Amino acid sequence: MTALRNILYHKGKKIEVLSSFNPNVFYVAEWFKQLFGESEGKQGKGIFPASLIMSTDLHSMGQWMQDAERTVFETFVAIEEPHQDVIIPYDGQDLDGFNYVAGKSFDFVNKKAYEATSAAHFEGGVPNMTITLGKADAMHLGQLYYFFEKACEFRGNILGVNPFDQPGVELTKRRCLPCLGRDENAKPRC
Repeated sequence: MTALRNILYHKGKKIEVLSSFNPNVFYVAEWFKQLFGESEGKQGKGIFPASLIMSTDLHSMGQWMQDAERTVFETFVAIEEPHQDVIIPYDGQDLDGFNYVAGKSFDFVNKKAYEATSAAHFEGGVPNMTITLGKADAMHLGQLYYFFEKACEFRGNILGVNPFDQPGVELTKRRCLPCLGRDENAKPRC
């Protein structure tokens, strides 16, 4: 992953979108943004991390992913076995026009949407890769966290930045805390 991110970065891909069709990955995606943004974004360097949880974001951000400036690449997180699954019921009146998915599971529909989305984004000029987990359980998610942490450490070293400090965050804290009255001797700059 680190090598691919580095190659894409040097080809002008400055935004990485972590996408998943599994809602269990929502907080992983939020953490991903914090990890890579704080660890890599220094000295005018680094890939801007973003995330999408599909299919919620498929329509709202799908247009941008498909047809905007080509400065983005995408990393999908796929889950082989869902935590739970629901079969889509048949509607006798077909009020929503979705009876063609009746009898199929939500997981099946999400996996097909992932396949179509990754193919469409690739055809639209968005390079993408997929990390597949067996399950979204503590063990597999823990392995994913560790994988991202190691990738982040390697990438920081390649960029020549310290992935373990946060000078921008610290500057904001130093500017904000006196404004909140934490340090009585400091002169607020707010």
